[in-house]
Amino acid sequence: MSDRQLRLMMEPRSALWRPYTQMKLAAPPPQVRATDGVRLELEDGTRLIDGISSWWTACHGYNHLHIREAVADQLGRMPHVMFGGLSHEPAERLARRLAKLLPGDLDHVFFTDSGSVAVEVAMKMAMQYWLNRGTKGRHRFVAFRDGYHGDTMGAMSVTDPDGGMHARFSGYLPAQFVADLPTDLDRIASLESLLARHRDEIAGVIVEPLVQGAGGMKFHDGDTLRRIANAAARHGHLLIADEIMTGFGRTGRMFACEEADIVPDIICLSKALTGGTIALAATVARTHVFDAFWSDDPGAALMHGPTFMANPLACAAANASIDLFEREPRLAQVRTIEAALAQSLEPARALPGVVDVRVQGAIGVIQLTQLKDAGWLRRRFIELGVWSRPFGDILYLAPPFVITPDDLQILTDAMVTIAREWSDRFGG
Repeated sequence: MSDRQLRLMMEPRSALWRPYTQMKLAAPPPQVRATDGVRLELEDGTRLIDGISSWWTACHGYNHLHIREAVADQLGRMPHVMFGGLSHEPAERLARRLAKLLPGDLDHVFFTDSGSVAVEVAMKMAMQYWLNRGTKGRHRFVAFRDGYHGDTMGAMSVTDPDGGMHARFSGYLPAQFVADLPTDLDRIASLESLLARHRDEIAGVIVEPLVQGAGGMKFHDGDTLRRIANAAARHGHLLIADEIMTGFGRTGRMFACEEADIVPDIICLSKALTGGTIALAATVARTHVFDAFWSDDPGAALMHGPTFMANPLACAAANASIDLFEREPRLAQVRTIEAALAQSLEPARALPGVVDVRVQGAIGVIQLTQLKDAGWLRRRFIELGVWSRPFGDILYLAPPFVITPDDLQILTDAMVTIAREWSDRFGG
């Protein structure tokens, strides 16, 4: 037996390379053996309330019977078939339903298999839109400080280059324009100037509507989003809305763009699209964008096609998830969660180590002066029966929409308790 085989037998977890983890320093993470409703069950029998819905995906909770039955039925008939040159009813039906759900004429659905790839396709779509119209040189994007759009190369380039985690790649990534959100007169003027000055270079403007997620759970209002949309339209730029996190009810509307009554030229969806069941994403374009690709020239086609795009199992899960939004009071549940979060997290505002407490839809945030000892914070959540994953300088909750008031109270009590203990340990 080789040394490598012996090492793998003695340390079976070493074969896994984990996300966002320095493998040399990290302790083994908790092992999950089952999920049910809003709970994770660990190998040792510990049950944790999932406060962040598996990265904001499990909006209906885990193992929802309707989604399970839809996936099981599809599995028995056709788990997968290539989408190049073929089609199938689950994808056709899902595309029609998304087009009906989305505002305006966002009617043309291109399926992918992850949020980052949905962003890549949106960027590629925007650049080729101009090329197909005979305009060269428009290949750069305007993104916003504190924004985050994914970990693939194009998505990294439109993520905040200073506050994000991709600074090491700065010499390799395409150079984009990074602006401040237009929240005051000076920033509005600065954005307008940027869009006018570089009009012939800009392919599109990309924004996370209302909530900048992994960039720090930072919120802005509908007026700010409307300013961005109006400025993009005024200067002739395509607007890309990255609703990978915010889509499907998380901010209180089915889609965050509805808060500002805007229709982006392209929208990116993923995460809660399948109710947290199977990976699926979609990049959806308005008619005028699609029409730029409608041509007698084969070279004008969108040359992109992930192998597992429009996977039938994932489409079945997504159709079942949309059923639940139609049948059950999800948005009303979000409003109830929002009110409970606002009330229950407010006591943390007075703590010396707390910078801010904020709530948007089913997202609650306690921002600390700084994040020290993330390992202690995560262990402390587990001790209190909660799964959360603090990052940057924030503690946050984004629970499943079906959570009961009692379980939500456990989550918020844990947040406030840990914020208080953190303040006692590290001061203000």
